[in-house]
Parts: sequence; structure tokens; C-alpha cells
Amino acid sequence: MLDRIRGVKNSLRKSEQKVANAVIEEPESATQISLAALAAVADVSEPTVLRFVRALGCRGFGDFKVKLARSLAKRERFFHSQVSPDDSMSELSHKLFDSAIASLVQVRDNLQDSAIEKAVAILEQSHRIEFYGLGGSGVVALDAQQKFFRLGKPVMAYSDPHIHHVAAGLLDESSVVVAISHGGRTRMLIESVETAKIVGAKVIAITASGSPLAEAADVTLAVDVVEDSDSYAPVKSRLAQLAVLDVLAIALACRDQATAQNRLNRAHDLLADKYITE
Repeated sequence: MLDRIRGVKNSLRKSEQKVANAVIEEPESATQISLAALAAVADVSEPTVLRFVRALGCRGFGDFKVKLARSLAKRERFFHSQVSPDDSMSELSHKLFDSAIASLVQVRDNLQDSAIEKAVAILEQSHRIEFYGLGGSGVVALDAQQKFFRLGKPVMAYSDPHIHHVAAGLLDESSVVVAISHGGRTRMLIESVETAKIVGAKVIAITASGSPLAEAADVTLAVDVVEDSDSYAPVKSRLAQLAVLDVLAIALACRDQATAQNRLNRAHDLLADKYITE
């Protein structure tokens, strides 16, 4: 929840940012105090606090406090520690696994059901799906192509910004772009998304809340994780992106389970003689 607050803070009104700052500075206290007390600490009105919690996808102040308390408990259980060259192999692996587990649970709890429903509906109605990403997110885009092409729609993944910029301009109203980015601030990716929207394509973003990419998309699936091992690899955000794409692929398959299962069986049969069985 704290990562989500940090992610959306810059997109909030200045008065709501004061509430965000108050919560970030004293998160444990925010789980205990009343609506009126938090408003007083942040020096804002009570309606401003309510607007703030709703901007986070919470139903009300009570729901916000419950979600914040749960996220704080998980942070204590799965600590976020940077790996160190002095770590033993056991320490290193435990740090990375614990941090990844915490991030996956955090993203799961913050995903809004309404956003997932809207994204799946867009994918179901589309005639073509294109996945765009750069760097590590480009690898995730390629994985998404492997997940989705068996479901019967034309699917492509592009990680070259020049190619997906041109590809975006060749789409139409029956197409959807799934743009993947940890920070959601890469200018070349955002330009491709804006091009896709100009020609009428829908855009689903898997990115940080409140980012420019999130603002440009028709629907955003928030992946708000703070990487603490950037000098090595963006482990947590990549795993979270992959998990969100799994949710979309399986949810899409469930919309027409008989057809999806038939296609998956055909794909399996086509590969059956490619494996060594003895």
C-alpha cells in the first residue's frame, strides 16, 4: 500500500498529497487514528482524506486502514533487503525469494477487480493484440506473446521502440495494445501508446500507478513495487508483470473455455511428436 501511495502521489491534488505524505511518514499511526485525526495531522478537510483513499481504490477510510495494516504486516514478514556481495548463497537466495513473495502478494492485494474485468473485456472484443515493452519489460512482452497466441487471436510482441511506434500507427479500432513498463515514464513507449490511441486502438497498461503511461491508458493494472536490486536485475517488477499477464490470459481463456481448451489441445498435439519419451 505504501508503494502504491508513492506511485500515485504526484497525480493527486496538492491537498491529497499532504495526506499521502502524512501516511508515508507515519504509516503505523495511520492504521490506528480516526478519519478526523488524520485530517488534522495532514491539515486538510475530512472530505479530502476520503478523496485520497478512494484514489487508492479503497471503498472508504476503514477499508484503507485495513489494507494499510495488512501491507505493513507483510513488509515485516518478508523484509525488503538489498543483496550484498558479502551475502552467503543462502542469504542471497532467501532475500530475493522473500522480497519477490512480498511484492507478488502486494500487487495481488492492490489489483482492482474492476480494472481486471475491463481489461479482459477489451481483450475479448479485440481482433488483434500487440504487446509493447522495452528492456526487461520487452522480455515480458515476448513471454506474453507465448501465452496469448494459443487463444486464437493474432498476437505480436515488440521490444524495439522504432518498430512498435510504426506498428502502433497501423492498428485500428479492433486492436488493443498492452504496454508494459515498471516506471511508466519511458518517452518512446508512451509515444507509441499515444499513436495507437490516435488510430482508435485501446490501450491496457501494466505499470506504476499515477505514471504518465498509466494516465495515457484506457485501463491500468497497477504494479507498484520498489526495486531494491536495480544494480543487478529488476526481479520483483518482472515477476509481478508476468503474474498479471497470467491472470489476463487465463481469465480470457475462461470467457470461452471450450474454444480455448480445444485450441490448447490442438497446440499440444502439434508438439507431441517433438518430445523424447524414452
